[in-house]
Amino acid sequence: MAGPLPLGDPAPPDGRLPADLPVDPAVPFSAYLHVPFCRVRCGYCDFNTYTSGELRGARQEDYAATLTGEIELATRVMTDAGGLRPLDTVFFGGGTPTLLPAGDLARMLDAVASAFGIRERAEVTVEANPDTVTPEVMRTLAGAGVTRVSIGMQSAVPHVLAALDRTHRPENVGAAVEAARDAGMDVSVDLIYGAPGETLSDWARSLDTALALAPDHISAYALIIEDGTKLARQIRRGEVPAPDDDLQADMYELADERLAGAGFDWYEVSNWARRSTGSVERDNRSRHNLAYWRGSDWWGFGPGAHSHVAGLRWWNVKHPAAYAQRLGAGQSPAAGRERPDVEARTLERVLLQSRLAEGLPIDAIAGERRDRVAGLIADGLVQPQPALRERRVRLTLRGRLLADAVVRALTE
Repeated sequence: MAGPLPLGDPAPPDGRLPADLPVDPAVPFSAYLHVPFCRVRCGYCDFNTYTSGELRGARQEDYAATLTGEIELATRVMTDAGGLRPLDTVFFGGGTPTLLPAGDLARMLDAVASAFGIRERAEVTVEANPDTVTPEVMRTLAGAGVTRVSIGMQSAVPHVLAALDRTHRPENVGAAVEAARDAGMDVSVDLIYGAPGETLSDWARSLDTALALAPDHISAYALIIEDGTKLARQIRRGEVPAPDDDLQADMYELADERLAGAGFDWYEVSNWARRSTGSVERDNRSRHNLAYWRGSDWWGFGPGAHSHVAGLRWWNVKHPAAYAQRLGAGQSPAAGRERPDVEARTLERVLLQSRLAEGLPIDAIAGERRDRVAGLIADGLVQPQPALRERRVRLTLRGRLLADAVVRALTE
């Protein structure tokens, strides 16, 4: 289970937004639907997920009906706050969304589409564990309007998967990709590097295996040790080594080299999209994640989900039983909310947009801190030409490896 929820102000029982909230109907709007169920808990995972023994009365078979209750509440709240906006993107995350019957996911998607509407050519993504994917599941999801599947591959090497407590069979990744392709959906695969015992050769094998699947998109995340996880306890007890920063840097550089050579462009520090080829222009980036990084509006449905509208943030109670209880009583599941001040919002914008290939406008940096861009160029962390000609901070490869240092320089 994830760590504690943020501190914030109490959220009203009816979920109503502040009357003075400057809601802009022109800002893109997205929906995130959280499915908090997993068969087993991976040792590194800090997400808000629950195995069957942790549900304490909540039932997976009731979940779709419960979540549609929050969709009904969101419809009322957003209507009162200036009107409904059609969705540009929808994302089912977790947990393992495909642990639910495909019909339940289709029911949830139909509910949110009926409530808000979905724009033509909207991106609709479902995360999937390879072992839960079948051709029938993919056909049902595609028929319901899902356009994209994000498959949790993580590694192609059995001992690396074991170190991460991943239980899927490596050979099932290819079958899952084929099933999604046959159903007409785009495919993304997720990778993790830097697991205990993983070598650079292991990582190269995973990259080559992922590229052989010819996905549209690849995410590659460095393993981060989160407090309270099984892996953090194992490292603290000396049972497994902590990630090696230098090795992880080598792995990142190898990923960027292999992916670029295979026709992928990085567009966020940990994300690469296949370059468009042919006469039809395709944008293979995750438009849903870009909505987060660019500060658009979204409603997060489900236990522990976070939402953002016009600068206001709120988050739901974490446990599925508490979530169901709130909605069953006709109340908002929101546990708290906050309205960050200008300084906090500036910090967040620098943190997120500086990681994008499109870069951060220098004008978004506060006051005298803009003068620090010159030093970052001299240190080889920021590309000089975009900074001078376009007034944008765009990271070099070295800057991507030291992105946190760039953010500190521009905000502290």
